[in-house]
Amino acid sequence: MISARMSRPAKVLVLAAVVTIAAVVTACGTESIGVQKSNPLHEGAVLFSQRCAGCHTFSYAATHGSAANVRSAQANNGPNFDIRCERPVARVLYAIENGGFSGAYMPQNVVVGQDAIKVAEFVATYSGRHAPTVPGVQTCSEMNVSTIPAFTPVATTTPASSTTTATTGSSSAAKPAKHKHAKKKPGHP
Repeated sequence: MISARMSRPAKVLVLAAVVTIAAVVTACGTESIGVQKSNPLHEGAVLFSQRCAGCHTFSYAATHGSAANVRSAQANNGPNFDIRCERPVARVLYAIENGGFSGAYMPQNVVVGQDAIKVAEFVATYSGRHAPTVPGVQTCSEMNVSTIPAFTPVATTTPASSTTTATTGSSSAAKPAKHKHAKKKPGHP
């Protein structure tokens, strides 16, 4: 590759070119998550990258799963969240829990619990940031991200008398009532 007859400057140039090409080739295809580790939404970006990369494009999560051309799209190519706005966060959480909005290809509960909330908050915050501006249409950054209300379990207490009635069956309320004016069949007292 490097000839003994080459001058020293030419050898340095060739060596620099080889190193540069090697660096470009090894870096080809690598992309990092666009949300800093100090950002509270970073974990949602990591989870999105791990669970959603196969079907969705989202530069903030370093994923490329959407079809680049509509004509070459496959059925499982999901929306490109760089251009598609998904807000409010409750809408994103609904899609995660229910397999998208069609329920056809996206698995239900691809992430669950607190992880689902982290992904939903990440998507709602960063989606649509590269969407083209359309006159008269509100941009994604102008829409409210909102929050997910805290979960509060509903108390399900029952009165003691109804519990007793249900378990023992000794209450008169549990027995069917007889009507005074019910028709009697002929030949029966």
